[in-house]
Amino acid sequence: MSRSAGTLTRADLAETINRKLGFSRVESLALVESILAHMCDALKDGENVKISGFGSFILRDKKERIGRNPKTGVEVPITPRRVMTFRASQTLRDRIASGS
Repeated sequence: MSRSAGTLTRADLAETINRKLGFSRVESLALVESILAHMCDALKDGENVKISGFGSFILRDKKERIGRNPKTGVEVPITPRRVMTFRASQTLRDRIASGS
């Protein structure tokens, strides 16, 4: 699989589906887009997304807090917000650590 600048793209995923499962390029890309849209919709609706053997996308609500500008030292309020974090599964961590 050829990746531009070491980055896995939607097109790369679609190409893999095309080669391994035999779907057309259009069907493969539509499948990738559908999966990503489903994940985005779930996160937008406040649901966490867990992919077994890969990891979890977890939503957290952060409270308002006081931050400090590191250059000037001026304190500023940081508004409450929702953030998403990714937590890799142990399987993924092991594969990355072993290089396979």
